[in-house]
Amino acid sequence: MGAIGYLLDTHTFLWAVCEDQKLSAGARKIIEDADAPLFVSAISAYEITNKYRVGKLPGYSYVAENYLEILRRFGSYELPISTRHAHFAGKFEWAHRDPFDRLLAAQAFTENLTLITNDTAFHSLSWITVLW
Repeated sequence: MGAIGYLLDTHTFLWAVCEDQKLSAGARKIIEDADAPLFVSAISAYEITNKYRVGKLPGYSYVAENYLEILRRFGSYELPISTRHAHFAGKFEWAHRDPFDRLLAAQAFTENLTLITNDTAFHSLSWITVLW
């Protein structure tokens, strides 16, 4: 059975909103497809606002300050973080230690979503589908 939708990595969401020229042709095609179910994780809200607050995303003040409105207008579904996601993210073996990426991988797997990302770290995970 194939994936039922698409989970946007945080950078993919940022680029789709602010810098769509950075998207690959494949990512852009899916994101612009009105029939493609797109999901944005709650962890992306935390990652964007936290990294903006500490100065790691200085060019994204509009997104950090207006995240909920942007998410609504973007036409994607919000993907909350469940205990199942957190439990799986904490237990699977992966040398990559970034907690944001671990949660995104866990959500993609447990929700049967294709992860749209330019981050090659996800390529080592044979149990999720990655598109770029």
